[in-house]
Amino acid sequence: MSDNAKPVFVGADVGASRTKVAILDKDTNLIGYCIRKSGTDFENTANLCLEASLDMAGVPRKAIQYCVSTGYGRKNVTFSNESKTEISCHAKGCYHYFPTAMTLIDIGGQDNKVIKLDNQGRRISFKMNRKCAAGTGAFLEEMSARLDIPLEEMDALARQSTEMVELGSYCTVFSGTEVLEKIRQGKKVPDIVKGLFFSVIKRVLEMDSLTDRVVMTGGVVAHNPYLVDMMKEITSRDILVPEHPQLTGAIGAGLLALKAAP
Repeated sequence: MSDNAKPVFVGADVGASRTKVAILDKDTNLIGYCIRKSGTDFENTANLCLEASLDMAGVPRKAIQYCVSTGYGRKNVTFSNESKTEISCHAKGCYHYFPTAMTLIDIGGQDNKVIKLDNQGRRISFKMNRKCAAGTGAFLEEMSARLDIPLEEMDALARQSTEMVELGSYCTVFSGTEVLEKIRQGKKVPDIVKGLFFSVIKRVLEMDSLTDRVVMTGGVVAHNPYLVDMMKEITSRDILVPEHPQLTGAIGAGLLALKAAP
């Protein structure tokens, strides 16, 4: 690294659905980031995200002092110095913004995580649903296709609901059949969409109990903020959301890179 290039620290979170890269300066400020669909070439997508993030940060590649990768495709990040688990990176990222004991709920494209931290940011417990897409972004994507509505319109539709249609199944396949039956019965689309959101929340709440302080992150939360409003109402808790909820894992990886840098 040249003397006149300010050092930066990179976190790369390669998920099954989206790849996120975050660039931090030595004062832990987020100065560049990028989010892309992971696609079928994780290595290439990670590199494209890195270049876009460096461009936003206004620094050359040689300014990178250290990089930590995480996520499903963390081993595919060729510019990474080391990899860390998703749990540790999400915990680090959330505690950075909210330094207190918490239950962290991360709703991603392919899995959900419920992580409990103590006042020092140490992990107490965690739960993940790796084997089923119920309650994840993939579930909502499939249901948007069944309803023939764009995924990005689901949040606004749910807010229009006047009589939520509660669904009986968590299974993506069975829920799809159930949604079609509700349509046949003449149920309104906004009421069905709110019911789908409610299914996501129920799935998360069945994974583990909540502590007093709850933080929600992930791409599903970033694009569907009404989920947070519903969670507040259902749990009677104030729900915290970081400024960039989809970048929490990448930011946490960047913070770990800053700590590990020589």
